[in-house]
Amino acid sequence: MSLAPKNVLFLCTHNSARSIMAEALLNRHGNGRFRAFSAGSQPSGAINPFVATLLAKMNFRIEDFRSKDWSEFAAADAPVMNFVFTVCDQTAAEACPVWPGKPMTAHWGFEDPSAAQGSDAMKAALVAQIYGQIERRIQIFANLPMATLSNLEIQRQLHAMGRAA
Repeated sequence: MSLAPKNVLFLCTHNSARSIMAEALLNRHGNGRFRAFSAGSQPSGAINPFVATLLAKMNFRIEDFRSKDWSEFAAADAPVMNFVFTVCDQTAAEACPVWPGKPMTAHWGFEDPSAAQGSDAMKAALVAQIYGQIERRIQIFANLPMATLSNLEIQRQLHAMGRAA
């Protein structure tokens, strides 16, 4: 059994909100068992300002995050991923690159906080709500007993998490 951290890539179209939050949360809750990354199929080039504000309030170093293209992780010199999760429906429907190492994949869809309408307070509240949803899923994933589960059972668990409300 390898003690090296498992690499996890979170994908979203713009890599500005959900995938950034998932990367941050897994790196925090993964207890050294995981190394998380995020990317987008059409990166916006910037983190959603409401996400940046929330992450800063939660004591994350905002400078550790950037919106980037998923092609960085399909390159020959990229870290080999063990898991790749889409966190938005649009990206899940796209043709993804071929990931080196044939990682396990699953779709964990969350509402798009960047599409929120209303006041800044309403937008911030939606970001906080989605952050909580992502955090709960990340905690379940980070606590799976990977060493005692077969690959088939891990894949089944990943898909079940994606169907959970």
